[in-house]
Amino acid sequence: MDSYPFSPFPPEPEAHRQRLAASHEKKRPNDCFFRNDAEFDWLYPEHLQLLSGRHWTPLAVAKKAADYLNIPGNILDIGSGTGKFCLTAAHRHPHCNYFGVEQRHELFHYANVAGDYLDLANARFIHADITQVDFDKFDHFYFYNSFFENIDTENAIDDTIEVSHSLYEYYNRYLLAVLKDKPAGTRIVTYQSLGEMVPDNYELVDQGFFTLLRLWIRR
Repeated sequence: MDSYPFSPFPPEPEAHRQRLAASHEKKRPNDCFFRNDAEFDWLYPEHLQLLSGRHWTPLAVAKKAADYLNIPGNILDIGSGTGKFCLTAAHRHPHCNYFGVEQRHELFHYANVAGDYLDLANARFIHADITQVDFDKFDHFYFYNSFFENIDTENAIDDTIEVSHSLYEYYNRYLLAVLKDKPAGTRIVTYQSLGEMVPDNYELVDQGFFTLLRLWIRR
């Protein structure tokens, strides 16, 4: 993955660094972080914990999605945020490889911090726009409606990136095009998405969580 544009980490807040270091000394088992969302959110600074309910995948959803994507290949989370799906899936299925692409550097940074703390070598993160990603390197995909912030600016994560309705349409068209050419057997999981970025050559095979979670396969 060295071809991707990794940027230097920003300075980590001292209080957060000390909190993780203190927990290392207590040798808390990793399993405890995957018992519920509150335990998992502890891995992040408070201002990111406050975004969890709206912006990060619930653990129950992440586990069901990970089980469907538990097949050989590289799995990409498109718009991975703080890395919650990738880290949950990597812990649940240590023989699979999970990658997250995230354009916000702060979120990319803390995903790496959490991954290092949990010692999950099979979860890695890319700091990039999705148009910079080589989709040929990935086999299956998870998508938590990461483009929606372009049309729901009132609930934006922050103001560090450009958002617009035209970008929403552009990203959806881009993803639709690259996914359409993936081979038969490619799996996609969408959450809180109408499936507008899923090509018509994919079949909906299952759904859950009041149809918010949808499991697809390329025929």
